Amino acid sequence: MSVDSLLQAIPPLLVYLIVGGVIGIESLGIPLPGEIVLVSAALLSSRHELGVSPLWIAVAGSAGAIVGDSIGYGIGRHHGRSLFDWLGRRFPKHFGPRNVNFAERVFTRWGVLAVFFGRFIALLRIFAGPLAGALKMRYPKFLAANVLGGICWAAGTTFAVYYLGVVAETWLSRFSWIGLAVALVAGLTIGFLVKRKTERMADKYAEEPAD
Repeated sequence: MSVDSLLQAIPPLLVYLIVGGVIGIESLGIPLPGEIVLVSAALLSSRHELGVSPLWIAVAGSAGAIVGDSIGYGIGRHHGRSLFDWLGRRFPKHFGPRNVNFAERVFTRWGVLAVFFGRFIALLRIFAGPLAGALKMRYPKFLAANVLGGICWAAGTTFAVYYLGVVAETWLSRFSWIGLAVALVAGLTIGFLVKRKTERMADKYAEEPAD
């Protein structure tokens, strides 16, 4: 079976459920590759013959982000800081003292803005709901930032990748795969630089004395 035949055999509904499910679980505080799943699904939607709708991917991603963050908020509010002690033992790479300290300082300093913009930063994305709950952020403010951030992130990412995929497919049909390789390298480089910047920010916040 060819790759195209395999892709065409995937029901669109399954794609939407996977997107919503993975992003929802990630938003609970469990480190899953939600952004990778969202981008991959958006690329699938740029292949019109597959019947996958970018609109429904955006809806599924937004719903997963909003619901997952809200459940994470409730869990964090109920269990408080003990939740992060447990997560630190289970997922030390993601919930080690340095990352927890960084996220807590960002949330303390920026409040609801950290919930909104945290959706766009991988390190903060898994902290948003549980940490906002643990810090006793008022739920109406959290919900507003959560809804706006989830929709902007999921819909923005989906349609940006969708249109890039459509353009790339048209462009490659006229030129060659060299352009795709260049674009891929550029994207990976930007992602690496953003990750390094976030890590340096985490180190800076971790080294600052507590207020």
